[in-house]
Amino acid sequence: MSESERAHPGNYEAPPPPPPPTPAPPAADGTGAQPTRRPTALAEIRDAVTVRSFLLVLGVLGLGLGFILSYVGGLHHPGAKNLPFAVVAPAEIQGPVLSGFGTIPGQPLSPRLVNDEQTARASVISRTTTGALIVDPASTRDTLYIASAAGPSISSALIQIVSAAEARQERTVRVVDLVRVSAQDSSGLSSFYAAVGWTVAGYLIASILGISAGARPATPMRAAIRLIVLALCAVVAGIVGAWLVQHVLGALPGPFWPLAAVGALLVFGAGAVTVALQVAFGVVGIGLAVLLFVILGNPSAGGAYARALIPPFWRAIGAFLPPGAGTDAARSIAYFGGQHTAQPLFVLTAYAGVGLIAALGLAALLRPRPAAGVVPEATA
Repeated sequence: MSESERAHPGNYEAPPPPPPPTPAPPAADGTGAQPTRRPTALAEIRDAVTVRSFLLVLGVLGLGLGFILSYVGGLHHPGAKNLPFAVVAPAEIQGPVLSGFGTIPGQPLSPRLVNDEQTARASVISRTTTGALIVDPASTRDTLYIASAAGPSISSALIQIVSAAEARQERTVRVVDLVRVSAQDSSGLSSFYAAVGWTVAGYLIASILGISAGARPATPMRAAIRLIVLALCAVVAGIVGAWLVQHVLGALPGPFWPLAAVGALLVFGAGAVTVALQVAFGVVGIGLAVLLFVILGNPSAGGAYARALIPPFWRAIGAFLPPGAGTDAARSIAYFGGQHTAQPLFVLTAYAGVGLIAALGLAALLRPRPAAGVVPEATA
């Protein structure tokens, strides 16, 4: 109020009151409540697909594409290259025989001379060579020794290569299979599928234990409990798997307990590495296990095609991954009296040991620390 207004109060006029608020329109249901504001489409998308889930979907998509690349790349065009091959021939024709194999396009064979037929047979049975040709100078028919139990795909490739080479010399070949596959294992894939089944069981058990109670165990004790449960499941899976393969299906011959031990070691090795990956990377560790054991391990294991027939990358890594090492060990136990099982058993033991130590060590190293001033529950 101004000085003049205070001096002459009769001349003062109060300002008009503010207009009343406009009432909100009634809701469609007649309650009079105001309608809730609907979120925008962008807000709905952000709420439905978080950044974390988006990155996980990208990872799964990458695994799917990697699956296609690895399986098709490793198995779409198998071919022999420098297969070790023994030759027994009289001295006067050794040169022409070896040069004839050396001129085959693509050099599928790497022939070498051996002294006699007995040595050639032993080299095939021990798998130091893929096959052996015994040249008979007194006739036009030679003998080819193979071991189909080492891999029917490689034996079939060898028969085709040698038969074509002999036909060019106007000769024929008689095939003798020194180590045949079981009648219930005609394709020779039973050892491969058993190894794949044990590997899948290992990383799935570890994954389920992680998903059900948190991918990263809160304490080293919980990590140890998971590994103990995994070990018990591995023993059961090894025994039951070997029993199914041998006594129910009759697919693989050979001693039972060594095959069961390979299965148990394979399950525990794959599972322990998966536990370690989950401790280190959380749920992403499951994807890394799938990459290692399935995407890279299966096509390089020597199942559908022998390892000697697949491209160099898969050929190089196959023996050092659990599916390939398990396939080699199971095949050796079933058909070759356990020969050459030292390397695959060492590989499987290494996975079990490294996975065990890494899981416990990382669980202790990455254990959540209590905040300052907070008394641990056990102490309280």
